[in-house]
Amino acid sequence: MGMFEGKKGLILGVANEASIAWAIASEIMAAGGVCGFSHLPDGDNRKKNSGRVKKCIEKHPNPELAKFVAPLDVQKDEDIAAFMSTAKDELGQLDFVLHSIAFATLDDLKNETIATSREGFKLAMDISAYSFLAVCNAAKDLLAPESAVLTMTYFGGEKCLPGYNVMGICKAALDASVKYAAYDLGPQGVRVNAISAGPLKTLASSAVGAKDMIWLYSQIAPLGRNITHDEVGRVGAFMLSPYSNGISGEILHVDGGYNIMGSPGRLLDKLAAAQPAT
Repeated sequence: MGMFEGKKGLILGVANEASIAWAIASEIMAAGGVCGFSHLPDGDNRKKNSGRVKKCIEKHPNPELAKFVAPLDVQKDEDIAAFMSTAKDELGQLDFVLHSIAFATLDDLKNETIATSREGFKLAMDISAYSFLAVCNAAKDLLAPESAVLTMTYFGGEKCLPGYNVMGICKAALDASVKYAAYDLGPQGVRVNAISAGPLKTLASSAVGAKDMIWLYSQIAPLGRNITHDEVGRVGAFMLSPYSNGISGEILHVDGGYNIMGSPGRLLDKLAAAQPAT
C-alpha cells in the first residue's frame, strides 16, 4: 500500500516531462495519490499546453489517478477560484497542493537586476510569488487537517547568483511567503514548505543559465555531483505526505549540499593544480 493511498491533491505547474512538478506528481501517483492538474490556458484554438500535461499523464503507469486537467491563469483571481471549484467538485477535500509556478520575461532576466523594468518586476512578482499566496488562500477551505502545501524555490533567493537576477528577488519573496503562510494555515493543521532544488534541465531553467550552474554544482557540492529529477521528485512527495507531518515553514535544500559551502571547495584545489608552476 502506497503512502498516498486515499490521498487527493493538486499539481500546479507541469509544463512537460522535464518539469520538477511532474517528477513530484509521478512519485505521488506511483504511491497511489489522486491528482488534479493545471495547465496554462490554451489559445488560438490550439491545445499545446494541455496536450503537454496529458502526454505526461498518458505515459504514467497509473494514468487513471489523474482525475482532471484544467486551465489556470494565476494572474486572474477568477481563474484561481474556478480552478478550485473544479477541484472541489472532482476531488472534495485536498490532502496536498504543489505550487511550481514562476515566470519573468527574457528581457528582464538578461538585464542587470537594477535595470529590471517596472512592469517586468510586477509581472515576475505576481506570477512567481503572489500566486503562491493566492493559491493558498483559495485552497484553504478545501485543505484537510494534516494536509500539506509545497512550493519550489531556489538558492538565488538566499544569495546573489549573477544571471538569476530579478527571479532571485522573487524567490526571496516566495521564501518569506512560505513562512507567513505556514503561520496562517498552522491552526487548521496545514503544513507549508518549500524545496530549494539544485539546477536541473527544465523548460524554464535555460533562461537563467542552468547549463553552467549544473557543472558548477557538480564541482562544488559536497556530494561531487548535481542532483536528479528523481531525487527531487522523491523528496517532494515526502514533503507532501504524512511522513513529514512535523515539518512546516521549512526551506529544504535538495542540492547535494551546495548551499553549505563557503568556498569553491574541491574546485579551488583543481584550479590551483591547473596553474603553471612559478
